[in-house]
Amino acid sequence: MSRTVHCAKHGVEAPGLPFAPWPGPLGKRIFEQIGQPAWQEWLAHQTMLINENRLSPMDPKHRAFLEGEMEKFLFGGGAEKPPGYVPEA
Repeated sequence: MSRTVHCAKHGVEAPGLPFAPWPGPLGKRIFEQIGQPAWQEWLAHQTMLINENRLSPMDPKHRAFLEGEMEKFLFGGGAEKPPGYVPEA
C-alpha cells in the first residue's frame, strides 16, 4: 500500500514520495508534507531554472539558490520564472 500525505502545496491528499529527495531537514519536511504531483512540478520548474540561469548543480552557490527556490515553490512564497523566460509554444 502506498503512503499518502496531505500535500502542503496543493492542500489535498496525494501519494507520498518513496524517500526524502533532499538531504537534511528540508528533505525530511518534503518527504512528510509534499505529494508526488507537487514534486514532479518542482522538478520541471527546477529544470527550467537550471537551463534559463545556466546553473550547475555541482556549484554550492547554485545549489543554495535552488534549495531556496525549492522551499518557496513547495511551501509558499511563490517561485518566480527567470527574467525574460518565454515558454515554448
